Amino acid sequence: MQFPDDGNGDMLRALMDAGIDLSQPLAIDFYLVFKNKDQAEKAMAALVASDLQGEVELHFNDLEQWELIVSQTMLPEHEAITAREAELDKFAKKFGGHNDGWGVMQHQDGDDDFDDEHGDDCDHDCGHQH
Repeated sequence: MQFPDDGNGDMLRALMDAGIDLSQPLAIDFYLVFKNKDQAEKAMAALVASDLQGEVELHFNDLEQWELIVSQTMLPEHEAITAREAELDKFAKKFGGHNDGWGVMQHQDGDDDFDDEHGDDCDHDCGHQH
């Protein structure tokens, strides 16, 4: 598989080299950063109310910026990721923020120890994968 010679192509190449199957949908996290909490909260509210797809989380990151993480399950294709980044960057700029890249969570040794976040209260009707 070949990828364009840019940041997104480099990331896709690294994922493939790490053994991730790029023919399957992945939960891709897009990062939008803001200088202050008010901007980030307004962006989050607008994002949730909009037609833009994805789950959202707000965090204060190590660089002392407010980071809005938009997670979307999609095929990891260069053109789709690049288009989504541009769309989210345009959205973030309305609130004084900008796109700061994307990534995926990779399975690490020992992750199975934490697979069931519902604990003992979970049953087969809870709706998540067991």
